[in-house]
Amino acid sequence: MALHMIKLCVGAENVEDLAEWQDKCVASITKKGKPATPWHDTRMSPKRATEMLDGGSLYWVIKHFIIVRQRIIGFEEFKDKDGKSMCRILLDPELIRTKSRKKRPFQGWRYLEPGDAPSDLDGKGPALSADLEAALKEALAW
Repeated sequence: MALHMIKLCVGAENVEDLAEWQDKCVASITKKGKPATPWHDTRMSPKRATEMLDGGSLYWVIKHFIIVRQRIIGFEEFKDKDGKSMCRILLDPELIRTKSRKKRPFQGWRYLEPGDAPSDLDGKGPALSADLEAALKEALAW
């Protein structure tokens, strides 16, 4: 089974915010003639990148809940404007909603073992926002 990665999605209130932000980023690079692939830049390159390229995903934590993932399609090393080494995580544009799971804040990214990753939503109903789902669980109605 593929290894995954987990990362906080700072500044996003919901999955739609993440999608909008990525769409803007992709639109800006397509104007420059570059491939239209969403990405996320980070300082640290994963030492286990090969394991993630075998079907791994980046699981996004939004408002303290893991609620969405994107398949990882590649990694690129580059230097930022100050000459510091960086890693670009190339992502599939499809945002796949997952069953909500609470997650405490952390810095950077972490590996996520396959057995610890939340399962995808089955698509049989509308996805709830993380806030609404948390309220329902707190009220013992979920």
